[in-house]
Amino acid sequence: MDAELFPRERTEVAPGAVHVPGWLDAAGQRDLLRACRSWARPPAGLRTVRTPGGGTMTARQVCLGWHWYPYAYARTVADGDGAPVKPFPGWLGELGRHAVRDALGEPGETPAYDIALINFYDAGARMGMHRDSDEKSDAPVVSLSLGDTCVFRFGNPETRTRPYTDVELRSGDLFVFGGPSRLAHHGVPKVQPGTAPPELGLTGRLNITLRVSGL
Repeated sequence: MDAELFPRERTEVAPGAVHVPGWLDAAGQRDLLRACRSWARPPAGLRTVRTPGGGTMTARQVCLGWHWYPYAYARTVADGDGAPVKPFPGWLGELGRHAVRDALGEPGETPAYDIALINFYDAGARMGMHRDSDEKSDAPVVSLSLGDTCVFRFGNPETRTRPYTDVELRSGDLFVFGGPSRLAHHGVPKVQPGTAPPELGLTGRLNITLRVSGL
């Protein structure tokens, strides 16, 4: 929205977990969407993730730098076409470090980001409560949203249930979580179809999650 009665403000949702509304401007969103469309093409493109129990994730995914599959990392798409994972671009790592500085104000040098997990949500996609715990590094996780608005449920490190906080993430929003919240459970219980900025030209939601592997 161009104007709101109560403009959205930066919010610390939990210690070390910060929501920054509208962090990416319109041009930044278009540039990132253009890159995501390129990364989604095969080989090593957008895929359906299958869990060890035989289920499937409703959000589809493509990875950069390291390929994530439940619950490990590889240099090839081990659970897909077997192609080498696409490289992680340096500009995306710099975007991640910039995001951490803006959200958390952390001094010093942020470790080099080397993983991107890009999830595409259509109108019916969801993401259950989980922790990002397959990395060897405790560097903050950076999450960027494009397209449709979603309800992002941010919980605690101990349990998938309450206490948690529901946050509305819109296109261009940034969410960073590290420190005591680095292993907090989180998920996406709902996507709101048709809420993407019309000028973006995206139907659905893209979530770009940046991590430091420590591998």
